Order: sequence, then structure tokens, then C-alpha cells
Amino acid sequence: MTPDGSTQNAANGATTRALAPSRFSDATWQGRVLRRYYFGKPGWQDGTTLFHQYILTHAKFRGAVLELGPGPSNRTTKILSEHFERVDGLDVDPECRQNEFLDEAYVYDGGAWPTPSDTYDAIVADFVFEHVADPKGTLTEARRCLRPGGVLVLRTPNLWHYATLGSAITPHWFHTKFAGKLRRTTAEIHDPYPTHYRLNTAGAVRRKARAAGLEAVDVTRVEREPAYGMASRLLFYPFMCYERVVNATGLLSFARSVIFAVLRKPDSGT
Repeated sequence: MTPDGSTQNAANGATTRALAPSRFSDATWQGRVLRRYYFGKPGWQDGTTLFHQYILTHAKFRGAVLELGPGPSNRTTKILSEHFERVDGLDVDPECRQNEFLDEAYVYDGGAWPTPSDTYDAIVADFVFEHVADPKGTLTEARRCLRPGGVLVLRTPNLWHYATLGSAITPHWFHTKFAGKLRRTTAEIHDPYPTHYRLNTAGAVRRKARAAGLEAVDVTRVEREPAYGMASRLLFYPFMCYERVVNATGLLSFARSVIFAVLRKPDSGT
């Protein structure tokens, strides 16, 4: 499960984007409250748009980018295609070959990545690492594929958020049965993929990045609209209050829903 209503495939897991700001019309109570309290507010940005800006801020070089878990289609691949000269994708699902924004689609078989070394200015992992059983191995492969000075930019759920904690302590069948209902996703959205949550605290990101030879340039925790409150007003308003509280002070940032991070491969000789 992902806090903005996405389900993912990874380079050890699989990707399909679910919730966009326009998914609920103003004819529904969900659309009305989201517009009133979030999307209608001047300057408000949904979590995915905010992540896209984060990528573009930290990816200084715009040559080649590799997206982990692009799936057959998603908003992130499109944005990358508009700002990078080349966009490749790596996914466990062969459906990634249907993604029209990819220059090259690699299918991952669980071993070493089939991608070239020292090639990419950036690697992007959008709700991927929660599905990865061996994050250190994945980070090590990312380091191999990055050019010196290149960055891995990731978004992943924060383990200390109520939605992620609930996911971590419940069996996978529960996620499959109830996650979509809480987010009010549509029938064509893929069921949640298995999760491991082994790179889902700020401390874990820093430790495992260091172990893989990457520098943690930035680790930020973010809370946006309450995606898991879409099933009922009885859920929406308490979850909205939670969002307001954890965003009111940096002291509560540890409990925000997602982690944004930038991990940099050292320059040659450093």
C-alpha cells in the first residue's frame, strides 16, 4: 500500500499508479472535500507533483535517467521524458515494455540488473523500495549504474505513519482485500504487491545508503492529503486532522506519511 493511493512494482516488486488529484469529481463527497481542504487551496500540490519537483531540483544533469518500476504507464515516466534526454525503465513485469515514454525497457529477473554501468545521471524509484527484500543490494546496483555525481531519488512510505504501520503488522491478504476500499480505487487498479519495509525509516535510508557507498544528500518526510480516508467521512476528517498536526511542527515530522530522499554517487576519486 502507498500513502497517495498508488500500488507499485519494483525492481523487486511491480508499478501501477492509482490516485491523481482529478480522480474524484465534485459530484462526490470525496471530490468536494479534497477541493475544499486541499486541491482548491492556492499553492497546494499533491504528493506526486511535489515529488516530481523534488526530482528536478536534485537531478542537476538531465542526460539519461533510469526509472525503477515504471509499469506500463504512470505520471512519473511522462514527467521524466519531458526533462531528460533518455528515459529507461527496469521492472519485474514485462508490461513495462508497453510504456510509451521509455526509450529502453529492461525486465528484471531477480539477479544483477541488466542495465549498463556508469550510465545514468539519475535513477528514480517512486514507491518501490517498500517492496524490495534486499535494499542494500538494490542500492549497490544503483551505485554501479550511476555516473559519478549521479543521484538516486526515491519516494517510499514512512514506517512510523499509521498507514504503513498498519500495513507492516497485517498479512498481505488484508492489504489486497481492504487497501483499495480505504482509498476508493477503481477495479482496474492492480492489487497491492508484497511489502518488506526494509528501507522505510530515515535512519535506515542513511545507514543502508552509506553501506552501499552512496551519500545521503537529503532525507525529508512529507505528509499530504489523507488518501486512506476516501472510504468514509468518518475516516477522512480524523485523518485530515492528523495531517494538520504533523505538518504543524517539525517535532512531529517523524510521523509523516512518506520519505523523499536523494542518494548521491561520489565523484571519481572521492
